Amino acid sequence: MLGHGLATDTMRTRLVMVGVFLGAIVALALSVTFSWGAGLAGGGKVEEAPAANAAFHSAPGSCLNWLQPDASDIHVVPCAQPHLYEVAGVVSVADKYPPGAPAPTVSDWRDLAMARCTKGTESYLGEELDPYGKFTVSALRPGADEWSGGDRDMRCVLQWAAPGGALQPVTGKVAGQSQSLVWQPGTCLALQDKTVGNPIDCAQPHAYEIVATIDLKDHFKAGYPTQKDQAAWLDAECNNDLQSYAGGVDLDAQKLILTWDLREQESWDAGSTLVNCKVGAKLADNTGLAPVTGSIKQQAQDAPPPQSPAAPPGGG
Repeated sequence: MLGHGLATDTMRTRLVMVGVFLGAIVALALSVTFSWGAGLAGGGKVEEAPAANAAFHSAPGSCLNWLQPDASDIHVVPCAQPHLYEVAGVVSVADKYPPGAPAPTVSDWRDLAMARCTKGTESYLGEELDPYGKFTVSALRPGADEWSGGDRDMRCVLQWAAPGGALQPVTGKVAGQSQSLVWQPGTCLALQDKTVGNPIDCAQPHAYEIVATIDLKDHFKAGYPTQKDQAAWLDAECNNDLQSYAGGVDLDAQKLILTWDLREQESWDAGSTLVNCKVGAKLADNTGLAPVTGSIKQQAQDAPPPQSPAAPPGGG
């Protein structure tokens, strides 16, 4: 928890970082909670701001944002503005936790959200939630005082969490947006324990640099393509787009590899047909990804120009 030196016994934990998803490597157990409203070292409680209180009692369709690391400035914003949560529904857990019952543990809250939020969230969206896609489900739970007072409402929320767990701002409501888990070309994703982490400056060591976004349905118009067919087509397409992104870069010379995403049937059925082409590097023993520093765009610009062929004797 984020206590910032305050006494932890009076913390009022509200945000449950759940991550309801299948297959995506997102931080289910990372940054499990944010805490605030903690007691000062000398005793007493810091009351929540009215804006925060309103956020924790907001109706489905509301969008919430915060800037402080402990989320103490959480507030409702228009969904057309960048935000971190979209409230998808309110679910009671009173059937399992009657009056007087002790509050669930953080792990229990995650399980409750996973079990009770997904179906309702799909009803809220009016479409399937891609189990491998960009958007996942988390929850807002009652504070300690509210729980003691009998509040058993859990708010299901939609979020976009990077592979390392950092929440990414979303603009506009989720319904109708592509759920494809893609990043803007030029984005670099950090290297975290030999795999992929959060977006990071490309000047820092990273796992992948995104070089292109491609729509599979531009080519595969007759339905879901096998992953073998996806890979065969993307091999050529990603190589072409790499040249447009950073023409002149020599991946072999820099021990880099070009790779791409593949989509599952469930993602295709949910409308997720976009994939990323990306450049990274493997460790020599093939146990994971190796760090890459600097953008391949810059490396291509810094590369010496190709030598012009020598003029034939006697001129031309």
